[in-house]
Amino acid sequence: MPRIEVLNIKGENVGELELNQTLFDANVSEHAVYEVVKNQLANKRQGTQSAKTRAEVRGGGRKPFRQKGTGRARQGSIRAPHFTGGGIVFAPKPRNYRYSLPKKIRRLALYSVLTSKFRDGELVVVDQLKLEDYKTKNAVEILANLDASKKAYVVIAENDDKVYRSFRNIEGADVQTANLINVYDLLRHEKLVITKDAIAKLEEVFI
Repeated sequence: MPRIEVLNIKGENVGELELNQTLFDANVSEHAVYEVVKNQLANKRQGTQSAKTRAEVRGGGRKPFRQKGTGRARQGSIRAPHFTGGGIVFAPKPRNYRYSLPKKIRRLALYSVLTSKFRDGELVVVDQLKLEDYKTKNAVEILANLDASKKAYVVIAENDDKVYRSFRNIEGADVQTANLINVYDLLRHEKLVITKDAIAKLEEVFI
């Protein structure tokens, strides 16, 4: 079983925690991670892009000049794609980019990223994350103590307004509850700062 030291918000070692083998000692699948990230980005797309084909642009109803005798190439409409103001060939239209992946692939990708965070030393476990005030200054100090000042992904067990509002103004830092973490956000951040309660929540939700 993998083990990791537990810190308090001052950065002091206050114990050791045995991590779940399924979550933090899995066989890393880079392809599963790639598929899940691609899926998440596709599902975020609005799909509202739109352009007009030659059938939809205004004008061009009359033949611009006669078919023969001008020495020019024959033309049927000034709204053909090669004219200025003409339609777009294969114009993009609103569409839905969403698609789903099997649950096993999504889980494998999550296990892979969590395992990589642990093995690469990018996992920081905190005994608890309780703030007395709504102060960004305190949140910045906590991240500095935990050596996680750059792009920290702070994961807590339950919604905590003080934690959320204290960390939200820190550039590169995000706060999320354990049941809503995702592969793309884990990869975007350098350090994963997670409480002991949140790890227990991960085991409850994702195993």
